[in-house]
Order: sequence, then structure tokens, then C-alpha cells
Amino acid sequence: MKLLNVAKEVVSDFVYSIYTAWWVEVTTAEPRCVYYFGPFNSSEAAEIARPGYLEDLEQEGAKGIVTSIKRCKPKAMTIVEGVAE
Repeated sequence: MKLLNVAKEVVSDFVYSIYTAWWVEVTTAEPRCVYYFGPFNSSEAAEIARPGYLEDLEQEGAKGIVTSIKRCKPKAMTIVEGVAE
């Protein structure tokens, strides 16, 4: 039974990785927002695009910018202080 559970988990992780795109996640302290840019077919493509998004946010005056590249399915492209837009 344990082997069956492990097999299900491996298959589930594989399917998730195939059907989940790469995104650039950008969190800013001011304004308090989380932005998602993408989707991308690879982490490399997201990494190449990342500087452009940072530049745009910096020009708009955003402060405390933190970025990451991750596989996910964002529910909203912009989340402002916990409110999806």
C-alpha cells in the first residue's frame, strides 16, 4: 500500500510540473503588492525577462522589491495588500 501511495505522489508531481508554467513573482514593500509575470515555458526564459519587470516597477517608484522564479498557477496577476485585482 505504501508503494502505491509513493507511485501516486510521483505521478502527481510529474503531471503538476508538466502543466504548471514558470512565473516571475515580484513582491514590493511599497506599495504592498505581489505581482506575477508570465507564463514562461522555462525558468531560463523567466530569468531573462525578470530585469525588465524590475526596471518598470523601479521607475514607478516601488520600494523593497524581492523577486523569485517559480512554478505556480497564480489566482490573480496582482495582489494588493491581500486583495486580488
